[in-house]
Amino acid sequence: MSSADTHCPYCALQCAMTVTHTHDTTVAGRDFPTNRGGLCAKGWTSAELLASPQRLRMPLRKAPDGSFTEITWDEALDAVAAAFRDTKDTHGADANAIFGGGGLTNEKAYQLGKFARVALGTSRIDYNGRFCMSSAAAASNRAFGMDRGLPFPVVDLDDAETILLLGSNVAATMPPFLAHLAGARAQGGLIVVDPRRSATARLTEDGAGTHLQPAPGTDLPLLLGLTHLAFAEGLADRAYLDERTTGADAVRRSVAQWWPERTSATTGVPVSLLRATVRRLAAGRSYILTGRGVEQHVDGTATATAAINLALVLGLVGRTGSGYGTLTGQGNGQGGREHGQKADQLPGYRSIRDPEARRQVAGVWGVDPDGLPDAGIPATALLAELGGPIRTLLVAGSNVVVSAPDVEAVRARLGALDMLVVCDFVLSETAALADIVLPVLQWAEEEGTMTSLEGRVLRRRRALTPPEGARSELWVLSELARRLGAASTWSTDPATVFDELARASAGGIADYSGLSHALLDTGVEAYWPFATESTPRPFAERFAHADGRARLVPVDATPPTPVDAGGDLTLVTGRYLQQYQSGAQTRRIAELHDARPEARLEIHPATAGGLGIRDGVFVTVANERGTVRARATVTEDIRPDTVFLPFHYAGDGCANRLTEDAVDPTSAMPEFKRTRVRVSLAEPAAGAAAGSPKEDVHV
Repeated sequence: MSSADTHCPYCALQCAMTVTHTHDTTVAGRDFPTNRGGLCAKGWTSAELLASPQRLRMPLRKAPDGSFTEITWDEALDAVAAAFRDTKDTHGADANAIFGGGGLTNEKAYQLGKFARVALGTSRIDYNGRFCMSSAAAASNRAFGMDRGLPFPVVDLDDAETILLLGSNVAATMPPFLAHLAGARAQGGLIVVDPRRSATARLTEDGAGTHLQPAPGTDLPLLLGLTHLAFAEGLADRAYLDERTTGADAVRRSVAQWWPERTSATTGVPVSLLRATVRRLAAGRSYILTGRGVEQHVDGTATATAAINLALVLGLVGRTGSGYGTLTGQGNGQGGREHGQKADQLPGYRSIRDPEARRQVAGVWGVDPDGLPDAGIPATALLAELGGPIRTLLVAGSNVVVSAPDVEAVRARLGALDMLVVCDFVLSETAALADIVLPVLQWAEEEGTMTSLEGRVLRRRRALTPPEGARSELWVLSELARRLGAASTWSTDPATVFDELARASAGGIADYSGLSHALLDTGVEAYWPFATESTPRPFAERFAHADGRARLVPVDATPPTPVDAGGDLTLVTGRYLQQYQSGAQTRRIAELHDARPEARLEIHPATAGGLGIRDGVFVTVANERGTVRARATVTEDIRPDTVFLPFHYAGDGCANRLTEDAVDPTSAMPEFKRTRVRVSLAEPAAGAAAGSPKEDVHV
């Protein structure tokens, strides 16, 4: 028997668990501040995937007829290295590209960024965190000088009197987190902003709080209106603003036009609820938390900035018993963006255009800083170059033909590449398009570290032997670097890679220089920055700007164009409790798949009645980019002008067939939460339910 204390492979709450392997592998919740021994349905069933018959155990090469054949690792890596070399020689370094993932360990994320810049010499690297955290990151960096999802431990929320939660359905995404909302609910202080009556919004019922149900895409006007009221009603903390911030007067002037009646007319939220919300936030121990629902917009950075401005105006940030934070989604969404996967960043969350950062990191790598590439381009722009300037692409830890906006266009561009290489543990929808598929390890089969939504660095530990033939991405990158004759060293030992990461991050915003696997194994609380000690509350005394002050930044909103009377509706996308991200993992677990086997369209009874739609019938959801078939759920939990689809499914049920690749001008976050569609009756689809996983791979 083998056993290891580790953390869940899914969301950024990183619930603690113990994995035990005898003949079978089992998981048990482990006491930890974030989850207190609890797990959600995804965590409890996470071990099932480890022994899945769909696991890949040997590299695959696509034949001319589209089928796959098994090949040896030497054959696979020789082919990939040759493609990288030939592409660079023929088209230049930036014709090679890397697309990473927010679920990779810190060690893998770091090594992937190093591989792109040193072994390939390319600037073309980004990752799927661009789709889920970039707007909040941009806003936090601008306001505070630092992007750490929660700049306080999760347990601080336990004593809150009021929590304003915008755009996050935590009851579905991270159920153990709900325990930290219990104190606010007991005092009637949970305020949930969501156009749907989601599972989280329903937690406000029976006197536990308030559900604000604005029109889709009006979170920014809502926050501007609340900030206006904070100034107008004398609730702004003037002493705090004078002592700890700059820019308050400019923000006060900018929100003057968002008087309560205008805000209410734009958002649909009654004036009485606007006043009650801001008064409650100003009255005691209060937190403002944001999620993807307010950030995945073309004005996402402005919306996150408006939430930060409100928190600063009320004097919440950096004080004991109050604060602002954003809820990171992917398991290592925080660490994955700190150490080199983002197009413009080097390890330690530093700019690749900073000469001193280039010099230090190049020194750790043993290369010439002048030889490092410039900043690259963000994910959506990178995907747009596929088959054009970019000829060879390596994907690690992402399933872009389910998760990217306008996925049919992405699928076509992937098909135009000279070579697509995918590292995955199953034949995901993206891997099924690849020329070479490289089988990699799963979470319980490897050592490493993850960084949670609190900025806490955690140990991932190996509990069982991986299947014969599967390899770590660290080994894959090392072997490719050797074949390419790359400079520097390329360890396959996670502890050694982490030590190098720590040195490379020294002095950066996300400084891990005082950490090691050995230190983390002692159980130390390790919130970054950690040069000599842990920093659980980095804003307690000062913010990360040179003058120690936070920046209030004026932003404004253009009210969204209302849907027309001819039948357009606004589509919002989101998650199910039993599914995760693109579903590559959870759709292959029988219990989770059976609970949510297909995408269902939520539609209001009045809207459904006008279209002749009954509960349970198949409908078509369409716009100029594509069409989705889904079964209808007729419910009053959605606004009449809005419909909802989950984004976990592939094929005919893929919601991102409809979303567009328009992006936020600051963060390059795509617009996922406000898509114009038309809904109509459809004939039932033949065969399996939309989005069901592929059967076992036969090669």
